[in-house]
Amino acid sequence: MTPATSLFTPVEADLRLLADNLKQLVGNRHPILFAAAEHLFGAGGKRIRPAIVLLISRATMLEQEITPRHRRLAEITEMIHTASLVHDDVVDESDVRRGVPTVHSLFGNRIAILAGDFLFAQSSWYLANLDNLEVVKLLSEVIMDLATGEIQQGLNRFDASISIETYIEKSYYKTASLIANSSKAAGLLSEVSRETVEHLYSYGRHFGIAFQIVDDILDFTSTTDALGKPVGSDLKSGNLTAPVLFALVQKPALEVLIDREFAQEGDLEQALELIQDSQGIQQARELAADHAKLAIEHLAVLPPSESHQALINIAEYTLSRLY
Repeated sequence: MTPATSLFTPVEADLRLLADNLKQLVGNRHPILFAAAEHLFGAGGKRIRPAIVLLISRATMLEQEITPRHRRLAEITEMIHTASLVHDDVVDESDVRRGVPTVHSLFGNRIAILAGDFLFAQSSWYLANLDNLEVVKLLSEVIMDLATGEIQQGLNRFDASISIETYIEKSYYKTASLIANSSKAAGLLSEVSRETVEHLYSYGRHFGIAFQIVDDILDFTSTTDALGKPVGSDLKSGNLTAPVLFALVQKPALEVLIDREFAQEGDLEQALELIQDSQGIQQARELAADHAKLAIEHLAVLPPSESHQALINIAEYTLSRLY
C-alpha cells in the first residue's frame, strides 16, 4: 500500500505553489476573506482534486513544461471544491470538518455563505480568463452539478426506496463531476486527441464515484477521531448511502427504523447493528473496487510516465483506505 504522502511526488512542488497562490488569490480582497482563505487553504487538506489535474497535465505534456493555464485550472478546481465544502458545512450545521473548525463556526453563517459565493464567483472569473470556451462550459456544468447533487440529497432524505443507480447519480453530481470534468479540461488544455480527452473524463468519473463510495463506507467502519465527525452521522441525517441501500435488501427491519427517522431511543444504534450484520459494507466495497478498476483501465491511452503511474496509485490508494 502506497502512503498518501508519496502519491503526489511528481507534482509536490506544483501543489506547494498552488497552496500559496490560492491564499493570495482569495485573500487579497478583504481581511475576513484572507482569514477564511488562510484557514481553508492553509490547513493542508488532501488536495486530491488539483493533484489529479496537475498529474494529468504532466502525463499529457511529457515533452514540455505544463502551462500557466494548467496551473490555473488546478487552482480553479480546488476553489470550486472548497466553495462547495463551505456551503455544505452550513447546510449540514457541521462545526468541524476533518478535525478542523468549519468557516461558519469561526466566522458565522453569513460570512461562510458569502465566502462560498465569493469562491464560486472568483473561480468563474478565472475560468473565463482561460479563454477556452469548452473548458468554461465543462467547469460551469460542475457548479450546477454540485447544487443538483445537494438538492437531490436533500429531497431523498430517509427515502428507503431509492435505488443504487440514484445513489450513483447523486455521487456523480456531488463528487465525480468535478474530478471528471477537470480531468477532461486538463486534457483539452494539453490539446490531446478527442478520444484521449474522453478517456480522461471517464477516469475522473469512475475515480470520483469510487472515492465517494469509500467515504460513505468509512462513515460506518472508521472512528470518530479519524472521520472528524461521529460515526454513522450520514445515516442519522437521513443520507442513505451504498452500505445502507445494500443492507436494506437483506434486513427489512432497517426500513422501519429509517421510515420513522430514528425517532425512538436506540433506533440509530439498532440500524448500525443491522448494517454491520449484513453484506452491505462488503457489497459497497466491491462496487467501489469495480469503479476504481474501470478508472485505471481508462488511463491505458496515456504513455508510461511517473505521473501516469501516480494516477493509477491514487485510484488504488482510495480503496486501500478501507483496510
